[in-house]
Amino acid sequence: MSYVDEKNLSSLARKWIRDAVSFTYERDEFEIDIGRCSLVVIDMQNYFASESGRSFLPASRAILPNILSLVDAFRKSGRSVIFTQHGHASKSDLGILGSFWGDYIKKGEDDWNIIKELEPDSGDLRIFKTRYDAFYGTDLEKILRKNNSSQVIITGVMTHLCCETTARSAFVRDFEVYFCVDATASNCEELHTGSLRALSHGVAIPVMTEDVINKFNI
Repeated sequence: MSYVDEKNLSSLARKWIRDAVSFTYERDEFEIDIGRCSLVVIDMQNYFASESGRSFLPASRAILPNILSLVDAFRKSGRSVIFTQHGHASKSDLGILGSFWGDYIKKGEDDWNIIKELEPDSGDLRIFKTRYDAFYGTDLEKILRKNNSSQVIITGVMTHLCCETTARSAFVRDFEVYFCVDATASNCEELHTGSLRALSHGVAIPVMTEDVINKFNI
């Protein structure tokens, strides 16, 4: 059973933001500027976001409409949409992940594919990663710099693993990080909100999907 669904997502998300910012300071100097922004959609693959996936996260279905709205807005504006796909060629490149998890996503299998609702189009970019951090061993930073993106919007799964780790990695590379609380999901509310609190305190600005959409003139 999911800790959130489409009907209660908005109200819960507002509560999550109030809770997260209570652990930090107001940072009014940070503001989303779509002209300097890229959307990063993390690991919305069949493994996590399809009901047939081996590690299906029910909450991923609740956030899907918001991710779709963001993807559509960024595409229409001509700003970058970057999808990440986690996967391994074999057990030999699992590293420490192999000691933590008995299962892994193998490149090329159906669970490795991005869910059909979010199928990247020809103008989107893909990052293939083998660790929680989407910057590790990839060209993500180079892509963002080339596209004049000094801000990133983080969406996808899982909040407390790949999303949080990527947000932290972006921050230490001096990107402004905006973390969509209603477009990220985990396997329980406690892990989701725990990450939001920590990130809000010193790494990212928690935002709602509508906060981002409202910045577009489309």
